[in-house]
Amino acid sequence: MTPPKPIPRPDRISLWRHLRLFRQDILSAQPARLYRAWMAEFRTPFFRSYLCNDPALVDLVLKTRPDDFPKSDRIREGLNPLLGNSVFVTNGAQWKRQRRIIDPAFEGGRLRDTFPAMWDAARAATARLAEGEVEVEEAMSHAAADVIFRTLFSIPIEHQTAQEVFHEFRAYQRTQPILNLAAFLPLPRWVPRLHRRSTLRAAARIRALITRMTMARAAEIAAGTAPDDLATKIMLTPDPQTGQRFDTGEMVDQVAIFFLAGHETSASALAWALYLLATHPEAQDRVAAEAATLPAEADFAALSKLKFTRDVFRETLRLYPPVPMMVRESACPETFRGRSLAPGAQIVLSPWHLHRHERLWANPDGFDPDRWTREDNKTCARDAYLPFSAGPRVCTGAGFAMVEGTLLLAHLIRAYRFAPIEGATPVPVAHLTVRAADGIRLALTRRPV
Repeated sequence: MTPPKPIPRPDRISLWRHLRLFRQDILSAQPARLYRAWMAEFRTPFFRSYLCNDPALVDLVLKTRPDDFPKSDRIREGLNPLLGNSVFVTNGAQWKRQRRIIDPAFEGGRLRDTFPAMWDAARAATARLAEGEVEVEEAMSHAAADVIFRTLFSIPIEHQTAQEVFHEFRAYQRTQPILNLAAFLPLPRWVPRLHRRSTLRAAARIRALITRMTMARAAEIAAGTAPDDLATKIMLTPDPQTGQRFDTGEMVDQVAIFFLAGHETSASALAWALYLLATHPEAQDRVAAEAATLPAEADFAALSKLKFTRDVFRETLRLYPPVPMMVRESACPETFRGRSLAPGAQIVLSPWHLHRHERLWANPDGFDPDRWTREDNKTCARDAYLPFSAGPRVCTGAGFAMVEGTLLLAHLIRAYRFAPIEGATPVPVAHLTVRAADGIRLALTRRPV
């Protein structure tokens, strides 16, 4: 069974029609030719954008000369009320300083330290499920948020403040915050951004809750009673160049993106992984066999026995990359594949199209976890696979996400068999992340102990 993907738009349409489609769904607003093109140019009266699938151009933008292609402010416009100056939207010296403080918390050794909290979240997620029909996107949002709260602030999702933050984030996502007028038009700074009132209200409530949590943690650090979790590690880490730490406002910005990116992207990937396993029962049986080797208590070494499960998660990230497109901006004149790009041109890198590119991948639309162990896939795995971006701006939580995804999948499949529901094929859409238009409904039956 071929996994579902959106129906692409016609190749030639009006700008107005494109904007309407984009508002409905980023993915179906793109033409089919992008699955074969090395590069495509899109012209509007206000700016030009260039989608680049050529691995050499992707490498140039992300790895070779990243400072010449900073993140576009177009993405920042819609997310600014919530994220402020978080590491997700900043550039230059400010971004480098933030990464110097954040990165140590996510180094390999810290993953081992946070593993017991992930394990507890995986067991809790399994316990919350029950036999019958389940909307797994909602369930995985709950599970991924629990992982973030436990690893960042040492509190489970059932904690009152955690519940408030989680529900406010759900409300914020429903407002489609990225679809802001300034994302399409190059407006001067003095022009109001016309954010939806619901977006502004949800963002304000989230930031107030995170501020309360951050200030409470600062007090615990001062008193010497703070738990040794990710929040404490980040708040105690000084910039090695200046010796300065994040102040409360800066920490609130970073926590906001940890919640938004960390829980939203993981929830998306986990839900699609469960759907793919439900529609490919032989692969699900192989995951269940690996999961049966998990010990009763948290053991980081147990991950080494979940190789196929990890490849299932990698293949899910290929087919359904949570962040389907990344936008950079040219800082100076460039020439891409014989075309001249002016400063300010929008450079779109699309994991969605790159991961399914017909000239790069064998069986690009098929679910094939075993491709990750084949020699003929190594070039694509290196040059055409970027679910976490690449280069200096690679997601700092990439290793964290791979451990989380593999572990939760193993726990869930060990406890339940997932099966598709007739007539309930999910349709992928993308606003903040790649989700299903009407959720992903699966039938669960408990496996024998």
